[in-house]
Amino acid sequence: MDSSDRDRILVEHFLPPQQSLRIAVVTETWPPEVNGVALTLAKLVHGLCQRNHAVQLIRPRQDKNETALVQDDMSELLLTGLPIPRYPQLKLGLPSKKALIRAWTLRRPDLVHIATEGPLGWSALQAARRLRLPVTSDFRTNFHSYSKHYGVGWLRKPIVAYLRKFHNNTACTMVPTHLLKSELQKLGFDNLRVVARGVDTGMFHPRHRSEALRQSWGADDKTLVLLSVGRLAPEKNLDLVVKAYQALRAAQRPVRLVFAGDGPYRAELQARCPDAVFLGMCDHQTLSTVYPSADLFLFPSLTETFGNVTLEALACGTPVLAFDSAAASELVQANRNGWLVQGESEEDYLDTALTATRNTAALMAMRTPTCESVAALDWLQIVMQVESIFVQTQSIPHQA
Repeated sequence: MDSSDRDRILVEHFLPPQQSLRIAVVTETWPPEVNGVALTLAKLVHGLCQRNHAVQLIRPRQDKNETALVQDDMSELLLTGLPIPRYPQLKLGLPSKKALIRAWTLRRPDLVHIATEGPLGWSALQAARRLRLPVTSDFRTNFHSYSKHYGVGWLRKPIVAYLRKFHNNTACTMVPTHLLKSELQKLGFDNLRVVARGVDTGMFHPRHRSEALRQSWGADDKTLVLLSVGRLAPEKNLDLVVKAYQALRAAQRPVRLVFAGDGPYRAELQARCPDAVFLGMCDHQTLSTVYPSADLFLFPSLTETFGNVTLEALACGTPVLAFDSAAASELVQANRNGWLVQGESEEDYLDTALTATRNTAALMAMRTPTCESVAALDWLQIVMQVESIFVQTQSIPHQA
């Protein structure tokens, strides 16, 4: 029995829903788009449907010929979207307040959950308030942190002001870590609840390690494979991944560097590190073999709200080297499943990389405890936590 079968049996027979709800979920990203928001939201929606809730998914149309899904437990309302600059494969929803008021007047949801804070999300918030519908939201992307990486650091204050106004107009904002909750509270955000992300522990597991895949990367059983997974973009601090690789090579370590992902910074990385392996965009099935086939996962980002890739790497038994932020701050336990670097010092990160890889046998011995450290974070538990928040929220009287 795999993890999906186990979850289905638990959902259907042993853990009945607290109360069946009609939930409108608003998002500006959805699979097949590949990013943390789209993928985790899809898991949540699927879990809610399994638990006998009816979900109306509201999102931008990804293709002009796309037709809306209509099923008993899930339906879609597709609206107009525009490509996002530098990421044309993603769409930004346009203001749609009138369309949402019309749709929700015809079929009133019990609750509106807004996953993204773009124009479509703002329209959903205004429409829900007009109709006196309870609203919850997610804080999933550090737009205010990203701004400095794109030469618009001066926009940080207005971005924070907008996000604070947006989320403080919802009954509850779900954040993935206690650290982020604390940071947002200091910025004046209210009504925050910590809801961690889940992982498919059946798909992401050490047993999927592939020696054939390692050989295709030019690695043998003595080679240390460093892995980076995610969007190749300036805000991900990927220059530090290259520096770590170069430091290990200078220390005469047999090492290979693998990047899984794509993005606007790929050409720069290839120019700086032409002997690295670039896999391009990978789906989850591919990543389930890539993660465990590496020996150390490098995650130097300082702009994440969570970092799903950290959780996936740990589930695959691959120790993580990261700064003490986002998911790593709550999941990584020193010398059990990885290493945390305090502050933002590149020198400390590089020193830790050299220390962590000095004894390759000890690194390999960490694989089992690394996998076990996140075994409890299956998606069913996360879905049930969100469901509980929805039930509590929709029972509270709401005013426009």
